[in-house]
Amino acid sequence: ALTKAMLDADRARLDDLTSDQLSYGHSSGRFETKAQFIDVVAGKKTIYKSIALSEPKVAVAGNNAIVRHVFSGETESEGKPSSARVGVLQVWQKQQDGRWKLLARQAFKL
Repeated sequence: ALTKAMLDADRARLDDLTSDQLSYGHSSGRFETKAQFIDVVAGKKTIYKSIALSEPKVAVAGNNAIVRHVFSGETESEGKPSSARVGVLQVWQKQQDGRWKLLARQAFKL
């Protein structure tokens, strides 16, 4: 769902899938709040052309899920095309209504 929301630059869906306390870290060391992340993606400051996730590993601990995968994607930022292949660690948190929201994400160079 998050991948589709990023590809579609769907502001409402991105808002629904992310925690208000989101900490979104990039492999460059830069990090974004929820508002910044949504503004970059939905505002098309970074356009995701393709996203492929591989090597998934999921561990659930209570109301939290730790997700690891390899992110491969093609993006465009400020008119410049780019490709990325990075490792990603995500922490998802189960809400009282049973839905899962992204609480934290950190990418790292492989």
